[in-house]
Amino acid sequence: MKKVNSVEEYIELHENFSDALTLLRAVILKTELKEHIKWGAPVYSINNKNVLSLGAFKNHLAICFFNGVFLTDPYNLIKNIQEGKTKAMRQIRFNSIEDINTNIINTYILEAIQNQKLNKEIKPDRTKKQVVIPSELQTMLNSDKTLNNCFESLSNSKQREYCEYIMTAKRESTKQNRISKIIPLISASKGLYDKYKNC
Repeated sequence: MKKVNSVEEYIELHENFSDALTLLRAVILKTELKEHIKWGAPVYSINNKNVLSLGAFKNHLAICFFNGVFLTDPYNLIKNIQEGKTKAMRQIRFNSIEDINTNIINTYILEAIQNQKLNKEIKPDRTKKQVVIPSELQTMLNSDKTLNNCFESLSNSKQREYCEYIMTAKRESTKQNRISKIIPLISASKGLYDKYKNC
């Protein structure tokens, strides 16, 4: 994905939804929200707190509300982005510009702004989850002190990703293949999914 430096560039890059994005942007900019580019997409904030973002995808576009879980949703438009995983973020999806009722969308945006002013937000859980190291990986770490040191220097979440990757393999041969694949990554102090995170 091309690096985007402005909202105009983002809209231009998603030409199939450019009119719809422009319309939503116009509604948002009539409020007191400040516009930024974060994570390669338009993000809107108040008092340095993210309130919502715009996103264009293959078959739809969306307004994502960072603390959308608190919205009253009078028109039943709010969707959970990942059921069971996303605690606070919610979105309203549109398939085309025809789906956008600016008055209704403005109601949701103003409520999200008010909620942020009232500090209605779910704080991220900073408690570290216990890392359960599968025996096959533990054996490998025990036999190689350098590899073990590299593994221990990784963040808690990256350690968990590796452990889950091994544990989800059903066959012993698959587990061994996966261990062979991850040894160079651990040795380089990289996470399992690092190569996807900077796309």
